[in-house]
Amino acid sequence: MADQRSHRGRHPEDSELFDERQYHLLHEAATHLSWLLTRGYAVKSSMKLVGDRFELKSRQRQAVQRSSVAEKDCFNRSKKMKQASQVAGETVWIDGFNLLTTIEAALSGGILLLGRDGCLRDMASMHGSYRKVEETKPALELLGLQFSTWGLSSVVWLLDQPVSNSGRLKKVIENVARENAWDWTVQLDPDPDQTLVNRPETVVSADSFILDGCAQWLNVAATVVASIDHSAIVVDFRPQATTE
Repeated sequence: MADQRSHRGRHPEDSELFDERQYHLLHEAATHLSWLLTRGYAVKSSMKLVGDRFELKSRQRQAVQRSSVAEKDCFNRSKKMKQASQVAGETVWIDGFNLLTTIEAALSGGILLLGRDGCLRDMASMHGSYRKVEETKPALELLGLQFSTWGLSSVVWLLDQPVSNSGRLKKVIENVARENAWDWTVQLDPDPDQTLVNRPETVVSADSFILDGCAQWLNVAATVVASIDHSAIVVDFRPQATTE
């Protein structure tokens, strides 16, 4: 049966799995996994070891894995991160699905993960198909207003061509840009991750492969979500986060 949900909100079990009482457990698990990754241990076997040690459920394991980062990767990502005050007049290239689903999840009251590298990630999984939700257009408008505030010259959105409905989303983004006179270009790309890694311009993504390979990046999702009212649950995995 086709997915008919109109919001990108929480899984039925998320309120329990990501209750505040679970934060210390999740933070400790991410600390252990990041320690192993820092020392070169494989992600899959390390995640099983940590997940079993802390008796994590499937979605908790997914959250911990998405939020854990080796120390050297955190350091290298921080060196390449640009501040919003530095991008006026620039053209920025965006990992479209990666950014949009996070803002949709925030507006839908979903689960958001503030990783050890400071990036904000969602728990959504498209499984090869994108589903437009009620928050899609508001999310795009919110991003557009933020980009205008930062004084970006133009924006290039990359959407994964193999993902079902990417063509429909392309039209939605183009319509929103046209309505607001924003200089946006939308491209369907067979491999946007590789394209973004090879671009010299500032890119926007929370994908680890892109963050580690790109020339420079802008932390848009974390900045935007921190500035708006939302009902999302944000689980903070940063090393300095309070877990008591």
